[in-house]
Amino acid sequence: MTTPAPAPTGFWAQATQNPDRTVLVAPNGEEWTAGRLHAEVNRLVHGLRAAGLARGDAFAVVLPNGVEFFTAYLAASQAGFYLVPVNHHLVGPEIAWIVADSGAKVLIAHERFADAARLAADEAGLPATHRYVIGDPESCDGFRPYPELLEGQSPSPPEDRTLGWVMNYTSGTTGRPRGIRRPLPGKPPEEAYLGGFLGIFGIRPFDGNVHLVCSPLYHTAVLQFAGASLHIGHRLVLMEKWTPEEMLRLIDRHRCTHTHMVPTQFHRLLALPEEVRARYDVSSMRHAIHGAAPCPDHVKRAMIAWWGHSVEEYYAASEGGGAFATAEDWLKKPGTVGRAWPISELAVFDDDGSRLPPGELGTVYMKMTTGGFSYHKDEAKTRKNRIGDFFTVGDLGCLDEDGYLFLRDRKIDMIISGGVNIYPAEIESVLLGHPAVADAAAFGIPHDDWGEEVKAVVEPAPGHAPDASLAADVLAHCERQLAGYKRPKSVDFIEEMPRDPNGKLYKRRLRDPYWEGRTRNV
Repeated sequence: MTTPAPAPTGFWAQATQNPDRTVLVAPNGEEWTAGRLHAEVNRLVHGLRAAGLARGDAFAVVLPNGVEFFTAYLAASQAGFYLVPVNHHLVGPEIAWIVADSGAKVLIAHERFADAARLAADEAGLPATHRYVIGDPESCDGFRPYPELLEGQSPSPPEDRTLGWVMNYTSGTTGRPRGIRRPLPGKPPEEAYLGGFLGIFGIRPFDGNVHLVCSPLYHTAVLQFAGASLHIGHRLVLMEKWTPEEMLRLIDRHRCTHTHMVPTQFHRLLALPEEVRARYDVSSMRHAIHGAAPCPDHVKRAMIAWWGHSVEEYYAASEGGGAFATAEDWLKKPGTVGRAWPISELAVFDDDGSRLPPGELGTVYMKMTTGGFSYHKDEAKTRKNRIGDFFTVGDLGCLDEDGYLFLRDRKIDMIISGGVNIYPAEIESVLLGHPAVADAAAFGIPHDDWGEEVKAVVEPAPGHAPDASLAADVLAHCERQLAGYKRPKSVDFIEEMPRDPNGKLYKRRLRDPYWEGRTRNV
């Protein structure tokens, strides 16, 4: 009996071999075959080349989750372009900075973000012939209809195919965002590291896998997970706007097997009434991998109790490197974010640059064995915060004797009160344990004697009034679970916590008003 040849890795080979296979379900439910998506990608490559783009050039997109985003991703990766995904929540001047700094020669935007895109294109000096809008062309003066970029272009693969990259911009919570630019390897797209990193998480090619994209694709990890899944033969199901019940419905409907999440989504899933949660079958889920923000202990345990050992965690940065913890790892060592990936290395250094032994708290550094990076047009930032080949994003933590990493907080967020270091993540975990708290943040505000005191900002859960009674109840809740020096001294309320859609908290936006006219020493 002849053993069938293994299915090829890489979207292009799969599209050629089996063009009728459904590879993507759009947010509106429309199903796309590999052949149809491949043809659309090829038309975009030809269109961008006709617009003057050559190997090493960049183009930017301001798009919601959808087929066009994936078309752009695949086009860049087989034509030697840099794709610059832009956070569509940014305003015009912020988008203009990224477009200009990246050197993007073409901007593709959705009509929903027309005002910001038009301002950005004007400010960046982008010619009218290199601006395209998806949707109603009248929504964005000076932009050409996106179909014109594809019109008359061949659906056949382009010549001179060469691997391109995604050029993500850092979040910019502490200043101007910077592009993370990796050198183009100059090899065919088929020789890329196509989805191999998913093996770190135990995710195998094909195997009936269906990947649910439940966060914005402009985020580094979300696009990496989705793109890798596509390349190893998984069907993608795209969500445009995440809501907890819709996520459960899609998992049930499409028998989704893996996804990339953030703890905020866990918290809101758990807040659903029990009768709503019971309506949907989530037993197909094999890997619910979360990262981007600390996950409170009680939230993690509740999700494992509900979704089983599919709940897994990783720690990483857009710049590269990372750790991974299975549910079994975490239950054995509660609080860990895991051990280093096989293609990464972790280390903890003190402020003098000396490597610390297991158990010692310091700054966490990482490096990748697959290559380095630089910040575009910012060699000073590229050199900063590096020790040899290691780099840091400013997180504090320690490694245990088995190589498991435990994080405490970001150095910039640490509160120093009366000379004592206080870690907000611990306080936030307690705050989120209160049934009337939907989201919470803790940070230091000025205090004349202690330097800083702990402030809590709370987003009340639906049905709870943001009043003095709730503030007193929250403080009493903290008193029962935190030492005196860690407890918030006051609580303010906010209608909605300033998080990006990937769960990262813009803590600086909360903290800065309290420090107006004062200097913070951390």
